[in-house]
Amino acid sequence: MTEPLWTSDEIAAAVGGKPAGAAFTATGVSIDTRTLEPGDLFVALAGVRDGHQFVDQAMARGAAGVLAAKPVDAPAVMAAGEVLPALEALGAAARDRAPRARRGAVTGSVGKTSVTQAIRAGLLRAGRAHSSVKSYNNHIGVPLTLARMPRDTERAIFEIGMNHADEIAPLARMVRPHAAAVTTVGPVHTENFPDGEAGVARAKAEVFQGLDPGGTAVLNADNRWFGFLKGEAEAAGARVLAFGSGAGCDAQLTGFRVEGAGAIVSARLHGRAHDFPILQTGVHWGPNSLAVLLMLQALDVSLDDGLAALADFEPLEGRGAERQVRLPGGAFTLVDESYNANPISMAAAIASLGARRVAGRRIVALTDMLELGEDAARFHAALAEPLEKARIDQVYCAGPLMAALWDALPPTRRGGYAQTAADLAPQVVRAAEPGDVVMVKGSNGSKAGVVAQALAALESASEGAA
Repeated sequence: MTEPLWTSDEIAAAVGGKPAGAAFTATGVSIDTRTLEPGDLFVALAGVRDGHQFVDQAMARGAAGVLAAKPVDAPAVMAAGEVLPALEALGAAARDRAPRARRGAVTGSVGKTSVTQAIRAGLLRAGRAHSSVKSYNNHIGVPLTLARMPRDTERAIFEIGMNHADEIAPLARMVRPHAAAVTTVGPVHTENFPDGEAGVARAKAEVFQGLDPGGTAVLNADNRWFGFLKGEAEAAGARVLAFGSGAGCDAQLTGFRVEGAGAIVSARLHGRAHDFPILQTGVHWGPNSLAVLLMLQALDVSLDDGLAALADFEPLEGRGAERQVRLPGGAFTLVDESYNANPISMAAAIASLGARRVAGRRIVALTDMLELGEDAARFHAALAEPLEKARIDQVYCAGPLMAALWDALPPTRRGGYAQTAADLAPQVVRAAEPGDVVMVKGSNGSKAGVVAQALAALESASEGAA
């Protein structure tokens, strides 16, 4: 029989609360009745709507009990105060009851989720592992991920994000990672930082405030903020492992070659040459793969397990996932990068498309990059240069900010423009032809996914017509 994740007595001891009603055992932790599984502890958080309003719904779906701050008609543990601090306390208790677990944390302006999930793939090969799901990287997602950690966990990886200063530090102290990676620092969320990118760099460096004494910091030596981050990490007592293109890196990228639906990465790892396959075509996966391997090393995972994990790790939905969309007369390749976008990831994705061999045309459909502050128009217009360098044949743009790029494009590269993603989608759908590679990218808030979904739906439409 599987050992329960929590008993009601353990929950009460962890949060300083009191059991109410019958004792219970929970096999999971949930904050959302829509995804709650039978046996979960339902945490009645106060948000846009008060979670206490959904207790009946949670119990009907099979919740074992409730963590609440108000009396409820269900087996419950009553928190001493508000529910969020109680969830944080539960997460800390989960961390402390697994003292042998090696914990890692990933932050950065780009690539957090994909790198975290690739590390998870390596951890799973090495033993009992635990990780963040989706992008659970904020003040709720991190303690929730901790609270879900089984007591027999051997290794765990957590994603930590931010929109403002002073958000990462408390989460890092909650996790207390033995190793922390900063994938890169760039102009992301800059509208929330008066000094722009420098403020972002300081915010990312907050991760070292929670680092276990003598822990490891994995840093991007090709990033302009490497020296600053290295200094902050060393001041926190960390050992620094660097990845990048320079000869002095612990993991040095020496080559990246796209082959079919993947690539071959060439690197020197601690001075030894390696060539290894990955199921990614984005050029940013050269350095990303090295960050993954260094983090796995710091978490006591063998290189063989790390390389095997990378060889099998597929692109995440909306983060480079590819599919062949069949049309009458052939198929085109859809590259779905619609989950998010910023100047760094845009340039990398465009360069990746430029590096591919294509039978037809290279087409991009781009929607607004958000949270860039007063420099937003400049960042959008600046994409014209990487688009030219990558020999992109047609560019489709949607959104008021992308108007700056549209104006900067030469007429020969202009495919179409619309104010919204929904209005742009039909234009891109009409343009796609067999042999093309069509990439869709934009911030989640600017609805780039609408364009990707419309292109994917072409296949079912063509099958229906047949």
